[in-house]
Amino acid sequence: MILEPIYEQEFLPFSFGFRPGRSPHQALEYLREQCFEQKVQWILEVDLRKFFDTVDHRQMQELVSRRVQDGVMSRLIGKWLKAGVWEKGDVSYPEEGTPQGGVISPLLSNIYLHEVLDKWFVESVQPACQGRTFMVRYADDFVMGFERLEDVHKVQRVIAKRFARYGLKINTEKTRLVRFGRPPRYGGRSGGKPETFDFLGFTHYWGKSRKGNQVVQKKTAAGRFRRTLQAIKEWGREHLHLPMKEQQRKLNEKLRGHDGYYGVTGNIRMLSRLRYEVAKLWRSWLQRRNRSSSPNWEPFQGMLRVFSLFPARIVHSSMQ
Repeated sequence: MILEPIYEQEFLPFSFGFRPGRSPHQALEYLREQCFEQKVQWILEVDLRKFFDTVDHRQMQELVSRRVQDGVMSRLIGKWLKAGVWEKGDVSYPEEGTPQGGVISPLLSNIYLHEVLDKWFVESVQPACQGRTFMVRYADDFVMGFERLEDVHKVQRVIAKRFARYGLKINTEKTRLVRFGRPPRYGGRSGGKPETFDFLGFTHYWGKSRKGNQVVQKKTAAGRFRRTLQAIKEWGREHLHLPMKEQQRKLNEKLRGHDGYYGVTGNIRMLSRLRYEVAKLWRSWLQRRNRSSSPNWEPFQGMLRVFSLFPARIVHSSMQ
């Protein structure tokens, strides 16, 4: 409560994670807008290796002390950082990282990355670039956009060293450079076919709007889709015994929860596909419970008209 108002004055507008009045969907909209306004041709997708587990305690307190000199507050933060972690009956005391689940951890992480990454990008990276650039960050998940390839190469040469100074490492296996230039509206020559990249659970790609304009669209990332389906599958195995009405209620709760995040403009196909896959899983559960191997889909479709699944819905609309 004391630290947040102090740092909210300093945090930059492209930082969205764990801040009041800022959501992941606002970060996604900001990303879409910047791809248009900055004429982005390249996206640098950077992955930090175990950020929340590797934050250096000494450097964290040093960064906080630049803005907060109160001794009581410094000692309290030190106690938070050194708090034990209870896991499977054992207590451990990590010498680095922010405590997972600690109420202060999200804010401390934002303070750390504000100093290490955000200010560096604005004060050092952007002035050194010849073309237009942008960055959007949600907690430790961030991407950078560039108009010129030579500017990307400049950043690639120094970014690992920058993070290493603060005890952080880049996961080179998951860090990617993606061609993401806007395709020409009516075909013709371009710098190459745009690729795709993932950010905040969505795959971002260029597609056409209803008016025929090239727009940045997003769909549920394949990994997130599989994870959701696997979680529903495991739930079904453990709840075969429930009455169909109860199974229907629980499945619809899960589908509505999924739509609450992934129900964005342009993603209706993936939302509908999830319903189709869930219906197949439900059918297999009922076959197992009734010890039936009948592959007939028509009777089950009739059953779905009575025990229907919640229809796909767009919760977060955007102008395209």
